[in-house]
Amino acid sequence: MRNTLLAFLFSINATIAFAAVATAPQSPVPGAAVGEPMPASSAAAELSVKDAVILGLIEGITEFLPVSSTGHLIIASRVLGLESGNPIFDKDGKPMWHKKPKDGRPGEMLTLKQATDTYIVVIQFGAIAAVALLYWSQLWSMWRGLIGRDPAGLRLLVNVMIAFVPAAGIGFLAHDWIDENLFSIPTVIVAQVMGAGVMFYAEYWYGKNLLAGTRVEKEEISPAGALGVGLMQCAALIPGTSRSMMTIVGGYFAGLDPRRAAEFSFILGFVTLTAASIYKSMKGGSVMIAVFGWSHVILGAVVAAITAAICVRFLVHWLMRHGLSVFAWYRLAVAFGLLAYFYL
Repeated sequence: MRNTLLAFLFSINATIAFAAVATAPQSPVPGAAVGEPMPASSAAAELSVKDAVILGLIEGITEFLPVSSTGHLIIASRVLGLESGNPIFDKDGKPMWHKKPKDGRPGEMLTLKQATDTYIVVIQFGAIAAVALLYWSQLWSMWRGLIGRDPAGLRLLVNVMIAFVPAAGIGFLAHDWIDENLFSIPTVIVAQVMGAGVMFYAEYWYGKNLLAGTRVEKEEISPAGALGVGLMQCAALIPGTSRSMMTIVGGYFAGLDPRRAAEFSFILGFVTLTAASIYKSMKGGSVMIAVFGWSHVILGAVVAAITAAICVRFLVHWLMRHGLSVFAWYRLAVAFGLLAYFYL
């Protein structure tokens, strides 16, 4: 099992390292000077099949492991040269807008970075599909609860919605500010270190109470516990923090054992990721498709679905036997690696 985990974590970094080597000789936009507008065809060529597979693999592997999918995707986007701030023009030379001019106010032209930021959220549909497949019985129970046929399913639905609302509200209000100010390598480095500290403390707290015999583990989360998980999920709006890490740790504090904490995290993630992906798709999906094309989006999502399904099952078994500490050490290694790669 330990060797399997190391293989998963190594594959994340090997994938990014491969991307760095494969893209190093290229400029972000072949033949284009810095600041030169890019036609849509050039931008589309930037997201190759290789890029789509790499981003899909990273999304699938990291979405439910407590290491931050967004943080790893930001790193990968930088390495792949998909963070250009150059404006994009369509094949007819007309500007592609992120925000169109309105009421005399100037608009904001679409950049490759903005299209990429949308892409890495939209391919979360693959990870969502993996959870839907693996936990269909719980999702079906929630639906039956909604129509009054399953009391346990209704309780789960209510608790999931209680946990969903805080991050959804803050995310909706602060979405643009987060995109503009926090999607950066320094933010990811700090969040990786802080997240490691949270996991070390959670493991210490859990083990201490378990050994002392003062911990009574619950069969299901309470509404108050669900609210606590939801408030902790708000911190995951900071790139590099990890939604799954914060919600699993929140489940620990709410009285769930590692397996139940992970499974509640996955089901909450199904709702949260669905909402985020739909919101991002409605806001910028059409222009992202115009830049990258449907085939690349579908490919990234399919790869993400397959790898996420493997990692979800793996994580539950791992947590029951070994806990979170190895992921905390991994996060510290990632933070150190980023410092060395980008700043030393």
